[in-house]
Amino acid sequence: MAAVRRSPWLAPLRRALGGSGSVLVLVEGSAGLGKSRVLHGLSGLPEAAEARRTLWRCGAAQERPETAPGPALLLVDDAHRATPQEREWLRGVLERPWEGLAAVVAYRPEELGTGGLPLGAPAVSYPPGLAVFRHRLRAWGVDRVRRAASEVLGERATHEAVTRLYAASGGVPQVVADLLGTLRAGSGPRCTAADVDAAGVPVRLAELVVSRTEALAAGDRTVVWTAAVLGEPAGRDELLSVAGMDPERGRAALLAALAKAALSEVSRGPRGRYGFAVPLAATAVRERVPGPVREELHGRAARVLARRRPVPWAEVARHRGAAGRRKGWLKAVEKAALAAVEEGRHQEAIGLLERTLAVREVPARYRARLAPLLARSAVVGLRSDQTVEVLTQAVRDPGLPVDVRGQLRLDLGLMLANQVGDLAAGMRELEAAVDELGEVRPVLTSRAMVALAMPEWPTGTLAGHREWLRRAAGLARAGDSEIARAAVAANHASLAVACGDPQARELVAALPVDGPRAGCREHAARGLCNAADAALWRGSYQWGEELLSTGLDLSARIGASYTEQTAQGTRLLLDWWAGRWAGLGERCERFVADTADMPVVAADAHLVRGMLAFTQGDWTQAVHWLTALGAPAPECTRMPLAAATAGALIRLALVRDDLATAAEQARATWTAVADKGIWAWAAELAPWAVEAVARAGDAAAARRMTTEFVQGLAGQDAPSARAAVAWSRAALEECEGRHREAAGSYREAAAAYRELSRPYARALTTESAARCSLAHGAEHSGAPDEAAARGGADGAAGDDGRAHTVASLRRCVERYTELGAVYDAARARTLLRSHQPPEVRRPGRPAFDDRLSPREREVAELAARGLMNREIAVVLHLSPRTVEQHVARALRKTGALSRRDLLRTAP
Repeated sequence: MAAVRRSPWLAPLRRALGGSGSVLVLVEGSAGLGKSRVLHGLSGLPEAAEARRTLWRCGAAQERPETAPGPALLLVDDAHRATPQEREWLRGVLERPWEGLAAVVAYRPEELGTGGLPLGAPAVSYPPGLAVFRHRLRAWGVDRVRRAASEVLGERATHEAVTRLYAASGGVPQVVADLLGTLRAGSGPRCTAADVDAAGVPVRLAELVVSRTEALAAGDRTVVWTAAVLGEPAGRDELLSVAGMDPERGRAALLAALAKAALSEVSRGPRGRYGFAVPLAATAVRERVPGPVREELHGRAARVLARRRPVPWAEVARHRGAAGRRKGWLKAVEKAALAAVEEGRHQEAIGLLERTLAVREVPARYRARLAPLLARSAVVGLRSDQTVEVLTQAVRDPGLPVDVRGQLRLDLGLMLANQVGDLAAGMRELEAAVDELGEVRPVLTSRAMVALAMPEWPTGTLAGHREWLRRAAGLARAGDSEIARAAVAANHASLAVACGDPQARELVAALPVDGPRAGCREHAARGLCNAADAALWRGSYQWGEELLSTGLDLSARIGASYTEQTAQGTRLLLDWWAGRWAGLGERCERFVADTADMPVVAADAHLVRGMLAFTQGDWTQAVHWLTALGAPAPECTRMPLAAATAGALIRLALVRDDLATAAEQARATWTAVADKGIWAWAAELAPWAVEAVARAGDAAAARRMTTEFVQGLAGQDAPSARAAVAWSRAALEECEGRHREAAGSYREAAAAYRELSRPYARALTTESAARCSLAHGAEHSGAPDEAAARGGADGAAGDDGRAHTVASLRRCVERYTELGAVYDAARARTLLRSHQPPEVRRPGRPAFDDRLSPREREVAELAARGLMNREIAVVLHLSPRTVEQHVARALRKTGALSRRDLLRTAP
């Protein structure tokens, strides 16, 4: 009804119902566009309450409504089915309307019998006083279809499913609704494009289109069958050529099909095209075409389409296959896949090749030619589970040549490691590929070695990765393949960035972004996005963001979907570090849903969403996002991401005072980072790991960790790790009770994070500096020393220093609040309250009436986020009993039905 509310005829219609004037609205729309829904909506207008309301369906043998004077709402449905008597009666009403008549007549224009006139010929003689409007209903756009899918399926509907739903339905609301009803009942936790295809043709649509086709003379049906076999709108000449009709006979059949609405003129103009208004209708008709006729039509369609320039090889392949021409089908499939790959349409190539290789009867020689195309496209694009299954079966085929099997193993290994997340299996396939390819296929051998040189995976050492890269570079130099050299260059650049190599910027700048070969540009895009990721983990945020934008743009232009998706995950991390949190949680959840079958790609979003949940005090959700809900296991996660995830889990264990778990995870992850040898990746782990080991009672081990961290970063440009060194040192000093030194180290870390523009880390370290300064001041409150004499210089003693510290703590609360870090704000506010001078007020408890007190609001926020009473007590330094009382008062004052409702009801 949104379009109705904006219609110019609505106001005159309402005035007529109020007794002023008369109005006619002609509601025009093809089957399924919602004419009846419009009529029912108008019957509910407030102005219609006092009027005579009549809903009259033509052809239903209803008694004619009263035509007495006075406000009346006459709603006429299905005017295209009106009998001669009904049309004559309606003519009489509309040619002699009375004051207060509001008539709405709905009809299907494609089923009108006489020249498109709603009430037949001659045209109605509308009197001058009757206001006449026409309201044409339109099909929905893709955004409206997306909203409908969200209303019915919620988060289950993927982007691809919505796109397919729109394409199949043509945006016709009734078809969309029928398909969504089937999908709601039959799809799993995720609704995919394949689910939409499997839903079939809704009964309502199938019966409508089949009945219209059957209403044609037998000789005229062929043109409708032809349109169904083609499956897409076609020009008149192509349509009649495929139908095998001469121009005169074909013209008559096409006119008959259009007159009976069996076909539609989908696009007008000198090159008009004819087909089905609802693409899915073609399927319903095609299923009823007799087999021999269907094969003949497919054969002629293949010949006609092969004359187009450029040739649509995918469609030619479909028609040749349906016509039983196996050899021609496979040749067309190969040409279609090659063309799609060359133009960067990898998803199209993947779908075509998957469907082809799933046919058992495909000969081995064609499998050997088609399977490598599928593997190559799946590595660059986004594979499906069927791709993995097809390739796994292919590498087991003893009839394949060894080098072809090695080529398939290479791409299968890349998919298993990069997309599926089965690292162990992926590494096995890659190493086997190196053996099978050997010196016979040096270019591909080099590519497998390049993959094994990727340092982000938890297996292998930095020295081992460099050795693989050295061997790959040697093979690439010995050959004449630009693509092999581009692959080596991409990995060399990203490895150099990860290790802080001084030549990193030169290596990245030399990537062949404008290379003459599509494969060169694919590796350049991969190199840019991987280098961006590596730069961000080192803390080179500005450079990393520039590389990310360039890499994303190049990936989108060349159709490198997998690379583009990984870069989108990296952008989520960047926005987390930069404090751009508005809408970030929702973006993470959408990204996880869209990449649910690729846990490696979704891992960035899992981490960011888990850390956001932590800052909001929703610790249960934090654990779920970090360890469950499809999050990859540590052994299948990129090393920097695994270290950061471990840091978040260690912090969570520390908050819950589970020191044993925190220390155990800290030691295990620290050992993994040390074995890898890229210490910049410890930046998000080190502060929490050092604190966990020290608080668990092993200060000596914590000191060794800090020393090892410093030594591992010697001579490297790693800004975020340098900031983490100061933070780690501060955490150790605080655990050892050296609060003055800890305050200084925390301030050093806060200054570093300020330079890096990382507001959350800056607030955490600033808060910790204030905490240690206040602790040091309390310890020396009775014995002023040299530091006390300096007052505010270090914020540790003196009234000025204390005031400075309290002010800085207050700013932390403000920063946390701006970010949305509810848990951190509550913790810092509690610390601030314990050190602020008490406010002077009149005796007695403050009167908050039914409003929440500041403390009750803090407790309510944390309770609504999912924290248990004992967890809130830890955060706010209260007893569980006190928390329980605050929660009870908050529930009573707000009228909330549950703890979760407190956020929605708190005034």
